[in-house]
Amino acid sequence: MGLGRADMDVGSDGVALITITNPPVNSLSVEGSSGKFCGGFDIGTLGGLQGGAVQIGGEQFKLTDVSVRIVTELFEDAKKPSVAAIDGLALGGGLEIAMACHGRIAAPQAQLGLPELQLGVIPGFGGTQRLPRLVGLSKALEMILLSKPIKSEEASELGLVDAVVPPVELLNTARRWALDIAEFRRPWIRSLYRTDKLEPLGEAREILKFARIQAQKRAANLKHPLVCLDVIEEGIVSGPMAGLLKEVSSFQQLLHSDTAKSLIHVFFAQRSTSKVPGVTDVGLNPRRVRKVAVIGGGLMGSGIATALILSGYPVILKEVNDKFLQSGLERIKANLQSRVNKGKMSQEKFEKILSLVQGTVDYENFRNVDMVIEAVIENVALKQQIFSDLEKHCPSHCVLATNTSTIDLNLIGQKTNSQDRIVGAHFFSPAHIMPLLEIVRTEKTSPQVIVDLMDVGKKIKKTPIVVGNCTGFAVNRMFFPYTQSALLLTDLGLDVYRIDKAITSFGMPMGPFRLADLVGFEVAVATGMQYLEHFPERVYKSLLIPIMLEDKRAGEKTRKGFYLYDDRRKARPDPEIKKYIEKSRSMAGLIADGKPISLTDKDIVEMVFFPVVNEACRVLGEGITVQASDLDIASVMGMGFPPYRGGVMFWADSLGSNYIYSKLKIWAESYGDFFKPCPFLEERAATGSKLSAPVKSIKSRL
Repeated sequence: MGLGRADMDVGSDGVALITITNPPVNSLSVEGSSGKFCGGFDIGTLGGLQGGAVQIGGEQFKLTDVSVRIVTELFEDAKKPSVAAIDGLALGGGLEIAMACHGRIAAPQAQLGLPELQLGVIPGFGGTQRLPRLVGLSKALEMILLSKPIKSEEASELGLVDAVVPPVELLNTARRWALDIAEFRRPWIRSLYRTDKLEPLGEAREILKFARIQAQKRAANLKHPLVCLDVIEEGIVSGPMAGLLKEVSSFQQLLHSDTAKSLIHVFFAQRSTSKVPGVTDVGLNPRRVRKVAVIGGGLMGSGIATALILSGYPVILKEVNDKFLQSGLERIKANLQSRVNKGKMSQEKFEKILSLVQGTVDYENFRNVDMVIEAVIENVALKQQIFSDLEKHCPSHCVLATNTSTIDLNLIGQKTNSQDRIVGAHFFSPAHIMPLLEIVRTEKTSPQVIVDLMDVGKKIKKTPIVVGNCTGFAVNRMFFPYTQSALLLTDLGLDVYRIDKAITSFGMPMGPFRLADLVGFEVAVATGMQYLEHFPERVYKSLLIPIMLEDKRAGEKTRKGFYLYDDRRKARPDPEIKKYIEKSRSMAGLIADGKPISLTDKDIVEMVFFPVVNEACRVLGEGITVQASDLDIASVMGMGFPPYRGGVMFWADSLGSNYIYSKLKIWAESYGDFFKPCPFLEERAATGSKLSAPVKSIKSRL
């Protein structure tokens, strides 16, 4: 058996149309099936690659063999020229194969890129060596380090592809190109050995030095971007073959890293959210949603409306009066204008998208909407009235969704006869940017309604997770101890800013106190009261935020909270908060003999996040979610938990259930039931089981 098998069609011109092989013909034209060249290596096989080998055509090959013997010697150094015909995607390994060909022809709008760093690894089949030689070092670093694909039109300008032609002409052009190379009418170029696009060595080293500084600023905890830069530099300094060998060895080492394991877990966890027992496995197809109404034009409502119109949905925005309506429409306009200012949208497209939203102060136009998303203030009576009105004015098939973040859906729909149509559509602020959509169902919510909302969520580029109905649902409930544990540590004598720094160093986008400022103290107190009402035994009753509120400190919106804020929302520490902290500590009475608690940064991270893990265990044990990986996605996409740690449950499993249980038990004995381990965690610790192991014999709230 040879090095591969071929699905080959040799034309009368002597050109073979193949996938990846080495047939005995004059020249090759390589293309992909299903309208795509190649979306890259099958990520599902990365586990096998950790053993150092990959299976091709029934044979095992070392990674060095793939990169050197197959991609380089078989393709690039072959005696017959090859041309890649790219339609749709050429990503990861797909682009690496294309770059090893002697020509590349692409259809319009095809995407080319090397996104491997998103999975904690680096390109492993020559991408770190060939891309800089084809587009120059600076552009290659942008594409690789930021996992930023480019369209075929830009690729043509850069020299990454040789020509962009209509799809119907793609194969014929690639065939002619291959013949022209074979008959010496076009140059026979081997990308690996090109040097004309590379900067001089001194300049290249300065570019790489700057790239290292930027990579460490973006994510100080990540090592694989720096490894990637070392590999690229090796090829520039010592030659492309030395670079290829270093690329393979580095790729292999990174596959075993915690970062790669975490990011690969997140990749698959995100895709598994679309599988919901009893909903997605019963043969239901999403109904077409032609028009959506959004009630409430505040921060959340305008953000939701923006997300919808950006994906082409016509939207009716309803407010209580013209003044509020105009404010809501202006917020939507500002959201779109921000994209124009950043060069992400043309003025023409801005006008077209903005025309999709229509304002109203009544329900007259609600008779032809297919979905309504309510996004008013968290007031039970108001929401009940709105849903009662919706039942009267909307068609019987219309999905009735609420953006509430805490209120029981059964309570919201209590005064309607349409509880099978009522569903939670909990967006995260800013709604047009944050990628998560928490879909909340009650025992009465129809599976068809869930399917419809999941479909809309995906079309507006959100990752939907389906959860059960309870106070705080999954995301907010899981993270309600996040700020409370930080407040407890403050009452025990720790500095507010040190806590925030320890948490951001761990990888969170902001610490609990900066987050409290962003959310606003009134919201923090209101949601805190919800948790106090429903979970009184495990809520830490800090008085620090109420004390600050009394002095008209309400967070970022008043420019004074735990931090001070300038006109550009830049935060800086405020020495004045010391008086509020001292008053709170005095009232709490937790510091024995006036001696504050002494903790390392690692201790701070654990005391802030282990209560979050504990609550996540309750959410999983109660059947609010069906799988732990949904909580990982919720924590990453909803709360900014660092994806390179795999999500809150994946990270917890890396530490071990017994370790977390033991720590919480010690803290509970010293500081009270806020830290008391839940039965689910206690059982997993006793049996040595993973927290993410499937839950058995529990009635799911789903």
